[in-house]
Amino acid sequence: MSKFDGEMKTVEVRNLIEIGLDGAEVEVTDPQGTGDHFAATVVWSGFEDMSLIQQHQAVYKTLGDYLTREIHALQLKTSAK
Repeated sequence: MSKFDGEMKTVEVRNLIEIGLDGAEVEVTDPQGTGDHFAATVVWSGFEDMSLIQQHQAVYKTLGDYLTREIHALQLKTSAK
């Protein structure tokens, strides 16, 4: 079990993404209020020259194992600065 005890907060998801993508502007919501389904908007200069799939993969990488355990769904909107 992670330090999040099976339920994450939006700030925790945001922090993981911001740590992994230095300088990113990140907004995270929990539309269902369940602590395991999130929506994130990520704007990061590092996305430049990346395909949409590569952008999403970069975000997924920042979440590591949380993406397959505590986070069951993540709706993403990504763009370069």
